[in-house]
Amino acid sequence: MDGLKKFEEKIGYFFQRMPLLKDALTHSSFANERGWSYDRNNERLEFLGDAVLELVSSDFIFHEHRSDTEGKMTKLRASLVCEQSLAASAREIGLGEYIRLGRGEQATGGAERDSILSDAFEAVIGAIYLDGGLESAAAFIRRFVLSDIEDKKLFYDSKTILQEMIQDGGKHTISYELVSESGPDHAKEFAVRCNVDGKPMGTGRGKSKKAAEQKAAYETILKIRN
Repeated sequence: MDGLKKFEEKIGYFFQRMPLLKDALTHSSFANERGWSYDRNNERLEFLGDAVLELVSSDFIFHEHRSDTEGKMTKLRASLVCEQSLAASAREIGLGEYIRLGRGEQATGGAERDSILSDAFEAVIGAIYLDGGLESAAAFIRRFVLSDIEDKKLFYDSKTILQEMIQDGGKHTISYELVSESGPDHAKEFAVRCNVDGKPMGTGRGKSKKAAEQKAAYETILKIRN
């Protein structure tokens, strides 16, 4: 319980119904190992949190970006709520330390996996919404998602941005190489490496090859900038 109190202090929200937070931080692998019912893992809360996140981020973009077209607003929202962006927000609050994982997921570094972090982050949003209402959830989203928008846009546009950077520097080639894939068919995770002129650069993981490529491109951009 002390650990969860520390987490509450980090996010600036204190739950009236602590079981909601516990469920939000419980991965299905942990619940399955114990034979718990489906509603005791975070998948249902993730579903709810995803909807709340979309509503709050849409409202924010609509009012803060008054000159943007529908297409631009859609693209910006996608960049804010994509897996990599949410995983970064999750790392900002140290979420991985508090997620309850099954032995297998724990052993393979699941607490640092983008897919698990982003799902748990959305589940926390769902739990806050049920516990404290829309305004409490919106305050959490504004603080930890709708900040540093320019940096978050980079997650979504990283492949395009990398291509433009490389083209500005002369004639170079970029390729994406599938390094590995793991997990069951319904929950695969892909690892992709970005190569520039055949030289390995960034590596990324994601629920799809496209998401993994975006993360690999992002890591490559950071290496080039540094």
